[in-house]
Amino acid sequence: TLFRSEDTSTMAEDGDDAANEYLYKVLVVGDIGTGKTSIIKRFVHNIFSMHYKSTIGVDFALKVINWDENSVVRLQLWDIAGQERFGNMTRVYYKEAVGAMVVFDVTRVTTFEAVQKWKNDIDAKVLLPPDNRPIPVVLLANKCDLAKEGICEDKRQMDKFCEEHGFIGWFETSAKDDLGIEDASKHLVGKILENDTTRGSNAPKKPSGVSLDARPAPQQKDSGCC
Repeated sequence: TLFRSEDTSTMAEDGDDAANEYLYKVLVVGDIGTGKTSIIKRFVHNIFSMHYKSTIGVDFALKVINWDENSVVRLQLWDIAGQERFGNMTRVYYKEAVGAMVVFDVTRVTTFEAVQKWKNDIDAKVLLPPDNRPIPVVLLANKCDLAKEGICEDKRQMDKFCEEHGFIGWFETSAKDDLGIEDASKHLVGKILENDTTRGSNAPKKPSGVSLDARPAPQQKDSGCC
């Protein structure tokens, strides 16, 4: 299922022709119930609910960021259902992504044990041109407002894990308390911009895998995990 959810609160003012616009596709993946949809809803709309339904397939949202006085970044956030790692559609969903967030639940060790499987799946199915490097992936230790279990209790161990497994960093996040999400996103976007060898061109950078302005838009429905 696909729907469009857009935040325009940070969009550049009309008539600002000097700003360069960049559109980047970012994956948000992780096991069922880790809080992926809650993170996106908080980041895009600054809202939180305990009653999101489990995502089926993939949903997406658009976040617009005034990165600096000359750059507007539009993040196309793809919320991939937790069970999709066991399906055949992830290669289609991952196509032309330039960054990713892998989410786990700090209260459930099993969701952390699945983190590397998600990372391996991304690395195997999407690469950055022209030299086929892995896309940058940030790790989100979500629900940090609750009691932690396992390795996430030790920050040095988490640093070591990320270094060994190719994550560009990790952040403790809480969609409920609005913690860490902005910092994690800023870190990821910075790396995406650093990797974008086409920056400097006046033309907007758009992935060809989906049109956000297609009409008619599919019906939106509540989905995701809290």
